[in-house]
Parts: sequence; structure tokens; C-alpha cells
Amino acid sequence: MTPSIVAVGEELRVLAERLGLPWVATRPARGLALIETAEGLAIAGPPAAYGKPLTVNLVSGRADHRRRFGGGRGQLVAKACGLGKGVTPSIVDATAGLGRDAFVLAGLGAEVLMLERVPAIFALLEDGLRRARHDSEIRPIVARLGLRHADAAVDLASVVAEAGFEPQVIHLDPMFPHRSKSALVKKEMRLFRELAGDDDDAPRLLDAALAVATHRVAVKRPRQAPPLAGPRPAHVIEGRTSRYDLYVHRALR
Repeated sequence: MTPSIVAVGEELRVLAERLGLPWVATRPARGLALIETAEGLAIAGPPAAYGKPLTVNLVSGRADHRRRFGGGRGQLVAKACGLGKGVTPSIVDATAGLGRDAFVLAGLGAEVLMLERVPAIFALLEDGLRRARHDSEIRPIVARLGLRHADAAVDLASVVAEAGFEPQVIHLDPMFPHRSKSALVKKEMRLFRELAGDDDDAPRLLDAALAVATHRVAVKRPRQAPPLAGPRPAHVIEGRTSRYDLYVHRALR
């Protein structure tokens, strides 16, 4: 069950209504809230449980560091999505999350359509893109990023057709399986998991992606986790803590 998100202020009330989010006029003492901060729209909860408010920041911080020093086309996500020498495919990121992988791919020249089904996370993405367009250095990258509020497991084919987008590659990053309590992920991802829930329909999402991608589907998994239920991946690219399972229709050229 998705937790209630509280919207503070009239503009956020309108936003919450547009996205179908529950709201009240003032921030509660507990639970999660959709709030405005100096860094833009954020989801916040009690600091002891969730740490800093969750925002989408594509201009500075980790996104900026990764853009400058992340390794370019040598990064795992770039290799998995087929960004090789002279090849820059069109990509759908069907589980956009906080937009970090899509931003990397767009920064390397790819046209990327992001799909996000969780209303609160979609709102953060929309706000992050809006703010990034004001930065002259980032603006050309953001121009290669599209965004739709959609459940890719249900609506992938129709949303892609409506957007006039022809994806050669579909990137999937379903929520990783739960870890034990003694190995809880950091607070930011605890908040994200509470918003997004578990991707129990990941095999259905894979089926939808295989039906739409013209060349390949790249699925991010924990390094030791089993593949998603369904067809066997044709190739596997491993990183230090995660890997990509590749389902290939044809080679990218």
C-alpha cells in the first residue's frame, strides 16, 4: 500500500490533486510530506527514520560528479544500453526513479524517454527537470530527456506510441529485493522504497519491454540475485555490486 503523501501550501495542494496524491493543509508530525525546500520539491519524513528530504537534483551533487567523472561510455549502464563507439541508441528508461541513470545516458548523447509510475516520484522528476533547464550547461542534456507518468508494466506500448518514440533499448531497474534488517539500505533509499514498494510485477514489465524494444532490454539486478522470471538473458555484464542482464533481439550498429 502506497503511504499517504501530504502536500503543504496551495500550489502543492493543486499538484497533489493533479497527481492523485492525498493531502492536508499542514505538515503532520509523522509520515511523509510533499514539501518545498531551497533545493526544490521534496518528499520528507521524520529525519531519524529517513534523513534528508528526497529531491531530484540534476545540476549539482552526485549527478554533477557522475557526469564529470563517472567514466563516460565505460560506465556499466552505458555499456548495458549499448552506447559503444559510434552507436548512440534511443532508450526508454521504464523505471525512471530519481532519473540518475537516464541523466547519465542523456549526458552521453542518447535520447531518453523516462517513465515513472509513482506519482510522488514523478512529481520530483518533473520539478528536477524544470529546475535543470535553467542551467545553461545542463540544458542541452535535459533537452534529450522526455518524461511521462505511466505504469510501464501496463501501458508501455501505448505511451511510447503516443510519445512518437521508437526505443531501440529499454532500460529496467526494478526495485531490488529486500535486505535483512541488519543490512538496511541508507535512509534515502528507505524513503524511496516506502514510496515505490516492491516491483512484484517485474516479470510482466520484462515481457512488455521485450515486446516494444527493437534491439535489446537491459535489466539491472543485484550481483548475486537470480534473473527475473521469464526468458534467459543472452548476456550478462557484471559490476562490483550489481549487474545487467541483457535480452537481445538484434545487434546495435
